[in-house]
Amino acid sequence: MNLQKIIDMKLNEITNALEEIAPLSLQESYDNAGLLIGDKFTDINKILISLDVTEEVIEEAINKGCNLIISHHPIIFSGLKRITGGTYVERIVAMAIKNDIALYAAHTNLDNIDGGVNSILCDKLGLKNKRILSPKKEMLRKLVTFCPVEYAERVRNALFAAGAGHIGNYDNCSYNVNGTGTFRGSEDTNPFVGEKGKLHFEEEVRIETVFPVYREQNIISALLNAHPYEEVAYDIYTLSNDFLLAGAGMVGEPETEVDEIDFLNKVKEITGVGCIRHTALTGKKIKKVAVCGGSGSFLIKDAIRSGADIFLTGDIKYHEFFDADGKIVIADIGHYESEQFAKDLIYSVLIKKFSNFAVLISEVNTNIVNYL
Repeated sequence: MNLQKIIDMKLNEITNALEEIAPLSLQESYDNAGLLIGDKFTDINKILISLDVTEEVIEEAINKGCNLIISHHPIIFSGLKRITGGTYVERIVAMAIKNDIALYAAHTNLDNIDGGVNSILCDKLGLKNKRILSPKKEMLRKLVTFCPVEYAERVRNALFAAGAGHIGNYDNCSYNVNGTGTFRGSEDTNPFVGEKGKLHFEEEVRIETVFPVYREQNIISALLNAHPYEEVAYDIYTLSNDFLLAGAGMVGEPETEVDEIDFLNKVKEITGVGCIRHTALTGKKIKKVAVCGGSGSFLIKDAIRSGADIFLTGDIKYHEFFDADGKIVIADIGHYESEQFAKDLIYSVLIKKFSNFAVLISEVNTNIVNYL
């Protein structure tokens, strides 16, 4: 690891970089991702990354001089009514505040992105042709705007740079139609073309493109900055299309078909899980794999619909195993084990953005589950 530190950074510079990749708007309604403790304008000198925040992780941060801990799981999940040290959560919060350590969590927002926690689990398992298992709905918007022909390229490029125009694995997507726009400015206007008080006809391009709703503010700002008109005409429509770049779980394929028991042994080796609880094997080759880091039983039906031969996740309850119904193998590989690579993911995001900043991965094993 590169531990060289050139200058301190503001906390919000670091959190903004994470939220550019995993926007907080993608977290589930029950979640509490984001900045939990700390002032966003605090100077950060060193970062510690962990799956969970425990008292041992706080001690590690103190010993290593880290004043920011970025975890996958938020230590504050529901409201705290008091901080008296009566619970482990209260003790951890008090330790963090006392030692001026900021706490930030990237949880289900990091789960729900293409390239997130489920994606890195697929990578570790050697799966290809990955796609989101259960895409987010009502997350897409369509922007329609109109501009002079000679400014169309400038406006399109500004919209693309702000995050518009992504459809699946394609980018810079738009639809363009030439037409004639009309307008008449009052005496209080300063028209870019035409004369105030006179009806003007202008050859324009109608530009249509799509974007995720969490990019809307940036998209509109980019449009207004790039467009030459004093008053910019645009429409935004809500789309019912699935947003294929965000959602729960992931599906992928092994490089070659593999026997069920061989695949499970590979999973056990890669994740280090003490044991794998699973439903009866079907005797079929594994051709497609569905995964969900953490607690993924809510995706069993989606995994079956996807045509997956096996579904890997954690925290499966006894009666939920029956949902396999001979159609799929359900394998509980442990909550911690299925999400442990989130630490590597967060590390890679930060190092790519801040290559000379001190970022450490915690050496504390926070897995609370033991195997006999």
